Amino acid sequence: MQILYDTKTDLLYLRLDEKKQNIVNKRVSDNIVIDIGEDQKVVGIEILDASKHLNLEKLLPLQYDVSALRAHDVR
Repeated sequence: MQILYDTKTDLLYLRLDEKKQNIVNKRVSDNIVIDIGEDQKVVGIEILDASKHLNLEKLLPLQYDVSALRAHDVR
């Protein structure tokens, strides 16, 4: 599992499956998007405006790679 956080966009992405695969995005609320992969398994979770919904200080120090998040097509 990877946790990626982009401070500029305030987007937290939980990548649950490292396997490269086609995904379908399903918005489940205004601020949460689920990435569904092969066999209808959840492979990622996007939390938009993460700092408004989570206490990021409790998650920190969080290792995150902004370039990896931008390179990963999370939408």
